[in-house]
Amino acid sequence: QVQLIESGGGLVQTGGSLRLSCAASGRYTMGWFRQAPGKEREFVAAIWWNGGPTRYADSVKGRFTISRDNAKNTVYLQMNSLKPEDTAVYYCAARRSFSIVTVQQEYDYWGQGSQVTVSS
Repeated sequence: QVQLIESGGGLVQTGGSLRLSCAASGRYTMGWFRQAPGKEREFVAAIWWNGGPTRYADSVKGRFTISRDNAKNTVYLQMNSLKPEDTAVYYCAARRSFSIVTVQQEYDYWGQGSQVTVSS
C-alpha cells in the first residue's frame, strides 16, 4: 500500500504564496486535486513520473507550479498569487500508470488532504 503524506497547508492573504508537499514512496505520476466546500473535487496539476511533462488546470496556469524531487520522493505544489477562490482542501494523488491524466478516477492512491484558506 502506498502512503501519501501531505504538508504545507494553511491560511494566507490574497496575493500570498504557499507550498504544499507530498511525500510518496516509489515513482508515480503525481497529481494535485482540490475540493472547495459544496463543490466537486477538481484537477489542479500533474507531473510525469520522472519530473518531465506537466499539466495544469486553466484556473491555476501561470500561478501554480508542480515539481518533484525524486531523491526525496516528494512532489511540491508552489502556489503564488493566491485568490479567495483557491480556498479548498488540496489532495495529492498517485497513479501507477505513467501517463498524465486529469480524471481523479484514474489515480490509485490519495493523500489525506491539506486545507488551504485564502482570505480576502
